[in-house]
Amino acid sequence: MKAIEADLKKEKLPPLAWYDVLLELKQAVGESLRPYELETRLLLAQHSVSRLIDRMEAKQLVQRQPCDEDGRGQVIAITEQGRTMQKTMWPIYRSSIKQHVGTKLTMCEAGTLAALLQRLLQPDM
Repeated sequence: MKAIEADLKKEKLPPLAWYDVLLELKQAVGESLRPYELETRLLLAQHSVSRLIDRMEAKQLVQRQPCDEDGRGQVIAITEQGRTMQKTMWPIYRSSIKQHVGTKLTMCEAGTLAALLQRLLQPDM
């Protein structure tokens, strides 16, 4: 992860956690999530997500909006600048994964890892 972070930094791009937030929002229905949904998807503590969102909102990559279902709640939505940033970060991230992870695994090992990770994505029954 340090090597990937360094590659992003070298290109003057935001940290990897920002990419993760942008990707989760982009893939979500309505391109927005409640803060607790982001916490769950990112496996980060509430205070970490709050600070992360504050920094990203200051850069206009995300915005807080009122929640339709809960007048007191809010949703975090990706902005057009956020979509652009996620697209800008992906080629560097992809290349970094290939260099720092992909070159260290055989095709068989990569297949095994993919299968194991897929199992972790399956909902509990």
